[in-house]
Amino acid sequence: MKKYLAEMVGTMVLVLLGCGTAVSLNCGCDVASVVGTAVAFGLAVVAMAYTIGGVSGCHINPAITLGCLLTKRISAKDAGMYMIFQVIGAFIGSAILYALVSTSPELAEGTTTGANACSGTVVNGLIAEIVLTCIFVLVVLGTTDEKKGAGQFAGLAIGLSLILIHLVGIHYTGTSVNPARSIAPAVFQGGDALAQLWVFIVGPFVGGALAAGIWKVIGSDK
Repeated sequence: MKKYLAEMVGTMVLVLLGCGTAVSLNCGCDVASVVGTAVAFGLAVVAMAYTIGGVSGCHINPAITLGCLLTKRISAKDAGMYMIFQVIGAFIGSAILYALVSTSPELAEGTTTGANACSGTVVNGLIAEIVLTCIFVLVVLGTTDEKKGAGQFAGLAIGLSLILIHLVGIHYTGTSVNPARSIAPAVFQGGDALAQLWVFIVGPFVGGALAAGIWKVIGSDK
């Protein structure tokens, strides 16, 4: 069951951060947004490959699972379950992205109010900080795991995932995912940044705790 859940989480991250970047960059025909979106999807795969590769192989794509089935690298039962959980993960990622956008429609215009202030509603900012921190901490926990981790490549995966998270999150909150990084700038900036500082403390702590819970489920040997 752990490998199925890992595929669900991995596909959720791929859809949320890949499509989330497309939304944040207003991806269209301009080169910058197209390249940024393409890079985001690639970075999402890299991050998840290092995070859950040791658990499920990180297919996060029914077409890849089909290829593995036809080459007898995976059983028919596992292939079917992988595909089901991949689709579930995609729906979860899409639902989170929908929540981010719908709680603050003006975000489609790409407006922000500062590096430490929510550009939309407080709810919107809290969702963003919780989810993005959860993903970031999950990558850290997965890639640094003694048995399933990425070894010397952990730092690379962690750094690349942080780039990806900023591609998505800057549009919404300026991206913190780190209470220490937010406290001092907010004190100096004052105003909305200081008033909303609690979002950038509570959000990352909740996200970090969620990540720990997820990794205990999919990463443990028990």
